[in-house]
Amino acid sequence: MLDSSVIQRVLGTALRTGGDFAEIFVEDRRSSSARLDDGRVEELSSGRDRGAGIRVVVGDTTGYAHTADLSEAGLRAAADAAAAAARGAAEGERTIAMTRVDAPRPNEIAIAPEDIEKAAKVALLARADEAARAEGAAIKQVTARVADSRRRILVANNDGMLSEDDQVKTLFAVQCVAVGDTGMQTGYESVGHTIGWELFDRLDVEEHARKVARQALTKLQARPAPSGTMPVVIGSGGGGVLFHEACGHGLEADAIAKGASVFKGRKGTQVASPLVTLVDDGTMAEEWGCYAVDDEGTPAQRNVLIEDGVLTDYMYDFLRARKEGRARSGNGRRESYQHLPMVRMTNTYVLAGESDPDDIVASTERGVFVKALGGGSVNTATGDFVFGMTEAYLIENGEITAPLREGNLIGNGPQVLSLIDAVGNDFAMGPPGMCGKDGQGVPVGDGVPTLRVTALTIGGTAA
Repeated sequence: MLDSSVIQRVLGTALRTGGDFAEIFVEDRRSSSARLDDGRVEELSSGRDRGAGIRVVVGDTTGYAHTADLSEAGLRAAADAAAAAARGAAEGERTIAMTRVDAPRPNEIAIAPEDIEKAAKVALLARADEAARAEGAAIKQVTARVADSRRRILVANNDGMLSEDDQVKTLFAVQCVAVGDTGMQTGYESVGHTIGWELFDRLDVEEHARKVARQALTKLQARPAPSGTMPVVIGSGGGGVLFHEACGHGLEADAIAKGASVFKGRKGTQVASPLVTLVDDGTMAEEWGCYAVDDEGTPAQRNVLIEDGVLTDYMYDFLRARKEGRARSGNGRRESYQHLPMVRMTNTYVLAGESDPDDIVASTERGVFVKALGGGSVNTATGDFVFGMTEAYLIENGEITAPLREGNLIGNGPQVLSLIDAVGNDFAMGPPGMCGKDGQGVPVGDGVPTLRVTALTIGGTAA
């Protein structure tokens, strides 16, 4: 993406006023999206964004500048600006010898999405619309969307590291609205992977749409969700976001350093049920949060955060690991070249256990089965969280019975970890997600097997 000699000169410029560390991050991003709403094409867009960010660190001070001008003059001007922001000092340039870091790509791309005609993408959406509406007259609105992107990055720093990556993602989503005597109910489901258009060789578009329509139709018969504290069984795949938000963010090293995590100072201690092993894995092939190298050039890694209930490690970005003299974990990520990297999750999940998922439900006398969770919020300093249940059912006498209207799950991350008394053998990853932190969004994945929390508060409207 840039000639190595240009990279060397730009880094030299960044360091000429006495910086301790300098880095250049180059990004070339292409994206495309099509959306069909009520049988009409409401969106058909594509775009491209190219630029570079220069980071200079002096002591504990960081200077950052970004530019869309990828000429050597433009890059050196940005390097000067970043260095000036960090510290102004004596003149002079430093020569850096570059060593390429080759990290294996998690998977290869079979069909480049940019080679697919827009008409073919619209036709795919029309198939989904027709299939969803055929499920029943109560389906009054169908929205289908397909999106794809290709993100090429180059990262180099004055330690001599030079890394590149090429990330392709494809996503398909359907939303259906059903209207009945009890009002309006919504079904939604998305599928996305870090692969190309071959996603649609594996995905039955019509069946996906029918499934979403049935979800909306079923919710027309839903009861109000109960209120109070009771056992909650979280279904395979769909509840991973709970652990991403309620536990994962508290295990990011920047939160630990700021004292903003309930897990600070607890490494080596029991923080969860012995049934729980929590992993963050950027190497997980094809999942939404995978890559070859992170946005600081560190190869992606599989990091065990909690093992058999014991907190074993935190997630680190490059600079924080460097400062602490420890191994890098490959969790330095940024939204784009206009942003500084920070510690972020990749694909975060709970490992499968040994219990039969049917037995977990059968041994629950009364409670709630949560098949899918929506948005939520968490206080990393206390671990307190609130999540919306987008698809849930009542458990009565050990059987899943009536669907429930949307309600909330309310609890505390560390308490939830300690109250897990059964973990199923049916692990699955959930749908693709975007994680927001300090104004930046990055793609992430999460997953769980079926598991039971013995006591969680349900915020419903039924007595």
